[in-house]
Amino acid sequence: MRLGRVAATMCIGFILLTGGAAAGETNLLALGEGTLPVVEPPSYSGWGPVNMLDDAPGSAWASKESNVANNVFVFEMVTPGTIDAFEFDCTGVDGKGRGAKEVTVEVSATSRETGFERVLAASLVEGRAGQRFPVGKKVEGRWVRLTIVGNHGDPKYAELGGLRGFGRRSVAAPAAMPAIAGAYKTNWNVFHLRQQGTAISGCYEHDSGLFEGTVEGRVAKLTWRQGDGKKRGPAVFVFSPDGKSFRGYWWYDSDRERKVDGDWTGELASTDVGSCPHWSGSVGGELQNNLATKGRAVLHGILFDTDSARIRAESFATLDEVARVLAKEAAWSLTIEGHTDATGTAAHNQVLSEQRAQSVKNYLAGKGVAPGRLDSVGFGQTKPVADNDTELGRAQNRRVELVRK
Repeated sequence: MRLGRVAATMCIGFILLTGGAAAGETNLLALGEGTLPVVEPPSYSGWGPVNMLDDAPGSAWASKESNVANNVFVFEMVTPGTIDAFEFDCTGVDGKGRGAKEVTVEVSATSRETGFERVLAASLVEGRAGQRFPVGKKVEGRWVRLTIVGNHGDPKYAELGGLRGFGRRSVAAPAAMPAIAGAYKTNWNVFHLRQQGTAISGCYEHDSGLFEGTVEGRVAKLTWRQGDGKKRGPAVFVFSPDGKSFRGYWWYDSDRERKVDGDWTGELASTDVGSCPHWSGSVGGELQNNLATKGRAVLHGILFDTDSARIRAESFATLDEVARVLAKEAAWSLTIEGHTDATGTAAHNQVLSEQRAQSVKNYLAGKGVAPGRLDSVGFGQTKPVADNDTELGRAQNRRVELVRK
């Protein structure tokens, strides 16, 4: 039975009675933030450590049979940060006594192998979610080492449902990386990816697969769809610093448990993007197709300063694509819709969405689009397209949409 978010009752040195992120905090250990496991103990098939990072209440990591003690993991964040509190879910396990009990956490700014300082030792309550512990020492770093020392007595398996690390990044924005456009050889045929500004469009050679999304630093948050669009969902790609490879995970929209449904790994095969018969080949081309056939399109790749309507400069190239489309389609007029996630108050998000839509309108007008062809409106957090409980879901809800009038 899945339980609600409750507090832990045992901790070495600390007790905290509330779970979840405080204002301004981010779960730096979320898959949606680009964190990946880079050191893994032997795991039971299908129960790998990525299940601790996916925000899914029904998924969990499980040890190899009879390997219940001293399982060590290292998780790598894309940029350094300082974690103030860790949170554990001991739900999602499938047997009494299997939940993790004693755990230690260390942080390093040096590497995945060395430089670790202990920041937490805790004892977890079996069967409870949202067990949150403040750190005993704040250490800035990129690598987090978790040791599951033991479980609650089962001799076969140790299991843990979720791990979160709430804190703040050391830098305001990820460092720039080389362009990621190209053809990637993957474990699921060839992926063709076109990057224009902070927007990504692409395709893959299976059931008319398409990608659309936003790249920020080394992390791409995407939506994929196949065939008639009934198979679709979010995905996250984390690129290597040189942009020549990525690790990714994907979900079905229909999976209400939010468990990771599969993984994609890719190596750059050519800087020539290539094409698919079902893909226009560019961000602007897909935008034009969607507006022509559906009358509506999500404008991926538009990034704003945090809690602000100021458009970040790296997004200008994406907006220039919109201006080019409107120059080709002189008869089109558009309504620009602003949408937010549910972080913050509804009233604040409503105003912010209106201001962001207006900023996009102002930019396009400055690029020569007649103001009379453009309207703007904000919907705040009232029209979510995904779950606000996960970082990937919130990223999908923070969006600008274009609608033909």
